[in-house]
Amino acid sequence: MYSLLHGFYKYVIQKDEYCVLILGLDNAGKTTYLEATKTKYNKKYTAMNPSRITTTVGLNIGKIDVDGVRLNFWDLGGQQELQSLWDKYYAECHAVIYIVDSSDRERVSESKETFE
Repeated sequence: MYSLLHGFYKYVIQKDEYCVLILGLDNAGKTTYLEATKTKYNKKYTAMNPSRITTTVGLNIGKIDVDGVRLNFWDLGGQQELQSLWDKYYAECHAVIYIVDSSDRERVSESKETFE
């Protein structure tokens, strides 16, 4: 009986979950975007100082709840060595955000090639 009630309780309070990949070249601003998004939608979240954000080695994860929906953000490192791991995450994600640093004009073509 307990498991039936527990299952019903979880069903009632359960939120739809979606996974979003944040991709881009290294130093494009992926982590900065994630921190800004978490600050905007999580009232009690204190953002990391942008000057203290360093290169992502591996993965940063952020969770945001909006109108009964949970968005799980996966900020993947953009170094050349880590780009080969990106396709491993595609099967589990529902959306992709690709960040381009428009002020770094020398790398825009490299970013285009990486995106393709």
